[in-house]
Amino acid sequence: MKALEELRAEIPEYAKDLKLNLQSVLTQSSLDETQRWGVAAATAIATRNAKLREATLADAADHVSAEVIDDARAVASMMGMNNVYYRFRHFMGESEYKTMRAGLRMHRVGKPAADKLGFELMSLAVSAIGGCEMCVKSHEAVVTEGGLTREQVHDAVRIAAVMQGVAVALDQ
Repeated sequence: MKALEELRAEIPEYAKDLKLNLQSVLTQSSLDETQRWGVAAATAIATRNAKLREATLADAADHVSAEVIDDARAVASMMGMNNVYYRFRHFMGESEYKTMRAGLRMHRVGKPAADKLGFELMSLAVSAIGGCEMCVKSHEAVVTEGGLTREQVHDAVRIAAVMQGVAVALDQ
């Protein structure tokens, strides 16, 4: 975690809790290494903070394959689209919009470069940042049906929350 350690030094003192949380969510987790670093990479990208993204991707490359990093990039991009679209549909409630065909390509969800379950877990975490209830619930159902525990889901969302908080602190 060399790059993230260097970045932690840039987090302002008023956000000291985030300095500590960044280290703990990436070291103390029920997720395996690939899940943990895949979620960290996808959520760092989703925060749109260049420093956090580059530091996380540099460290993730020491822990996961290039395919996992590629999936993290795909997830952040795709959920950037899906979270807006499906959040809109949810906001509109029981309206005609719910019956309209999305017409948005999402083939990568069915054909990730690495692991399908890991892709779904990254999608869940990025959707938590995106604030899309429909997406969060949908991906949570897939990962729990796929064998992940609620504790693992919780840990993925904790990583997302810390990444978002760090991005905000660094942007000030």
